[in-house]
Amino acid sequence: MEPSAGTKKRSRALIVLALVALGVYALDQISKYLVVASMPEGSVIRVLNDLLQLHFVRNPGAAFSLASGSTWIFSIIAAAVVVFILWFARRIHSFAWGLVFGLLLGGVLGNLTDRLLREPGFGVGHVVDFISTPWLLPAIYNVADMGIVSSMVIFMILTIRGIGLDGRKVVAESKTATTPTLKQADAVTPDSSTSDSVTPDSSTSDRPTPGAEARP
Repeated sequence: MEPSAGTKKRSRALIVLALVALGVYALDQISKYLVVASMPEGSVIRVLNDLLQLHFVRNPGAAFSLASGSTWIFSIIAAAVVVFILWFARRIHSFAWGLVFGLLLGGVLGNLTDRLLREPGFGVGHVVDFISTPWLLPAIYNVADMGIVSSMVIFMILTIRGIGLDGRKVVAESKTATTPTLKQADAVTPDSSTSDSVTPDSSTSDRPTPGAEARP
């Protein structure tokens, strides 16, 4: 028995989600490994002057060094997001939404791995950040952060365009006007000339029938 079209779409969306998540996660972890192995913490390498710099820091907070000191809270939130994506993935039937959740899953897993496995300890590890673009953002981030932000941008675009999880554009159905048209009104309303022709003429009814006069 051949799988239905909906099953095929869901399978393709799940494949996209898995491949994108794996790609983002691998790129994030490999880049962090190379930075930690080759750069002293706090050092800066100017790649394209102020356009792109490598600035190695360890971040105990959220993305873009926000809320430092609450690492364990973000570890719990990240774990919850991963569980939610894995549970919700079965509802996705389009390439675009598979891309959104793949980017999000890969980014969340990348930073969650740092928080679970890096110093100073399990659940409170510091995330490795190394990408700096002073002309764009006054913050230092990593590949995982880029994946998360990219997923949010695509999410907003799809939402604004009204693209559903099945890839179809949701169009609001216009209400059909209930007022009858002129032709319909003419068809329903009896014609006055017709009604006049049916109604017996009062002058005709008053005339005596020939031969019905009273005889002496």
